[in-house]
Formats: sequence, structure tokens, C-alpha cells
Amino acid sequence: MSAKRGIFIPPFDELVDPRTLVELAQAAEERGWDGFFLWDHIAYRAPVRALADPWVALGAIAIATERLRLGPMVTPLSRRRVQKVARETATLDRLSRGRLTFGVGLGGAENIELEPFGEEVVARRRAQMLDEGLARLTAYWAGEFEPPPIQQPHIPVWVAARWPNRRPVRRAARWDGLFVIDLDGQPDALEELANEVRDLRAGNDDPFDLVVEIPPGDDAASWEAAGATWILTDFDSLQPRLADVRDAIEAGPS
Repeated sequence: MSAKRGIFIPPFDELVDPRTLVELAQAAEERGWDGFFLWDHIAYRAPVRALADPWVALGAIAIATERLRLGPMVTPLSRRRVQKVARETATLDRLSRGRLTFGVGLGGAENIELEPFGEEVVARRRAQMLDEGLARLTAYWAGEFEPPPIQQPHIPVWVAARWPNRRPVRRAARWDGLFVIDLDGQPDALEELANEVRDLRAGNDDPFDLVVEIPPGDDAASWEAAGATWILTDFDSLQPRLADVRDAIEAGPS
């Protein structure tokens, strides 16, 4: 099966208007892209100044599209109330008719969105809060809250891991996908991770995604050969120009 292709953008500065994000998602769907994902941040380091809320934008995108898979990439559960996330994700999954993928991770203290707001900054504690939060989240999805999401037994969860850190890889193997950050043009590293995940999931035949990000125009073939099931076009800047994003979308996923 060919790897699916997605657009992955920070809703920052030139891309901060939710109407613009909706227009980009509609264009991506028309050009044959498979997914549209937004960074999830409350604040961000310089030179970023303006940020949009990804959840509100994703709700608008869900209404304006019919086929695209969509979601936040990635949400640090340690800075969220899990019961609120449960309501948001179930509602967004139903709004999109079952097209939500939930990307999660630890978040980064370097992005000035933890300590200034009184959030947990110790990575080990954030990891514990992530595991606890995912356990509670799936319990809410499984019936503790109504209505449940459309997707069953649960909304797909992709766990982010920054190469070459292995602990998040072990966490991801318990869920539905691994989103690998900072591979920097190393398909052989992805192949290594694919083998590792296969060993960790021995006996589990449920679908599992290996997700990577590449710059616009980069060749996706080597990543697909290494095992990627999703290849996201990302932009090598914290402040991507709207014109460049439009050009990449218009060029299509091939």
C-alpha cells in the first residue's frame, strides 16, 4: 500500500487566520492530499508572535472538508485537563465523521509554553502524566462519557518521538502510530525504528502507522521504502510563508 501524504503546518503568523487554514485544507483535499495536521501550541519561542488555536481551526476544517484525515500534531497531555480533551476529541471525531487522528507527546520546555503558565517542566513527570492521561482518555472514549467517538475501539493515537530517543518509541508501540521527529534525511533510521516497533508489537496485528515529515518537493520514495505509512510535508521555518504553503499544496502529493 502506498504511503499516505499530508500537509503539516504551524498555525503561526502568516497562517494564523483560521479562515486561511480552512482554505488551505480545502485546497489540499482538492489536490489529492490525504491529511491536514496542525501544530498544537499555546505559545512559542521567537521569532513567532501570533498563534491560532488548532482545535477551533480543526473544527472549522472538519466542516469544510469531507475526506482529509486531520488532527493536532502534537498535543502535550501534561498541560491539558484530560476530561476536557475527551470531550473535544469525541466531538471533533463526530464532527469530522470519524477522520480525527490524535497526536500526542511530551511537549518542549524550550517553547516557553510550560513554565510561564505553571505547567510541569520535568520530562519524566510529563511522561508519566502522558501515560496516565492516555489511559483516562481511552476510558472516557470507551463509555464513561457519552456520546462516544465514531471511531472504535478508539480514536487513533500517534505518539511523537524525537530521534534517537527510544522511550517514546516503546510508548508508541502500545498505541496506533509513531511520529518520528528530527530524522533529518535518514530513511535508514526509520527502517531501524520500523524493525524495533515490529518486535515490540509482536503478536499484535492491528494497523500501525509510521509517520515522518519531509520538506516540500523532497522525494518520498526512500521513506516509503523504509516503512513510512504517512509522509507529511512540513516547512523548514517557524514562520512559513503563506505563498510557499499554497505552492506546495498546489504541487500535489505525488
